[in-house]
Amino acid sequence: MSTATMQQGGVASTGSGTAALEISDLQSWYGESHILHNVNLSVNKGEVVTLLGRNGAGRTTTLRSIMGLVGARKGSIKINGNETIAMPTYKIAHQGVGYCPEERGIFSSLSAEENLMLPPFVSKTDKGMSIEEIYDMFPNLKERRNSQGTRLSGGEQQMLAVARILRTGARLLLLDEISEGLAPVIVQALARMILMLKAKGYTIVMVEQNFRFAAPLADRFYVMEHGQIVESFASSELESKTQKLNELLGV
Repeated sequence: MSTATMQQGGVASTGSGTAALEISDLQSWYGESHILHNVNLSVNKGEVVTLLGRNGAGRTTTLRSIMGLVGARKGSIKINGNETIAMPTYKIAHQGVGYCPEERGIFSSLSAEENLMLPPFVSKTDKGMSIEEIYDMFPNLKERRNSQGTRLSGGEQQMLAVARILRTGARLLLLDEISEGLAPVIVQALARMILMLKAKGYTIVMVEQNFRFAAPLADRFYVMEHGQIVESFASSELESKTQKLNELLGV
């Protein structure tokens, strides 16, 4: 889809039925700083969609805007067909949304398992993963379940941050730079996790700087620049978009 199509209100989408996430004409501010300018995107249930772009392009602000964590926002953000633009953050979470921010937010004085026991359920219909299911997905966490948060490696902390939102029952996951700064073996484990979650029907929106990590996982991509969507394409178009991506991202 071209930039012109996006500006006309077009939203790239595949399949049918109610989208898990549909954003229309979204504008967001931090104080007087106008960050997002008429962002339009759609994510279908069960899809993995990646937001690409340089630092400062507005990708993290898009995730924070979905959760209501910006100073002001206007436009439309529908989650499973429900308008959430006027909702407070806690009510947005109760639409079945889990947000894993870049800073992770692990409680350092608690053990890994105590961190996993903290999150409340956010969905009336979907139960969160059990501790046993989490440990099946992340064997490292089972081995380290009694270790304090401060003693976990960066990769283990990232696994714990993602595992914690899986405990809530959220089915729409917003993941911000989960592979950043991690060893290749941990990045591979996170990739396997995303494929497992996709197979279970989860919907995932990722912000990623690591294009090699994101490329084989995503169904579709949106490219952001200066707070706007400037390009969108399906994974099947990835090869034909290589030159354009090099221009936009320098990958």
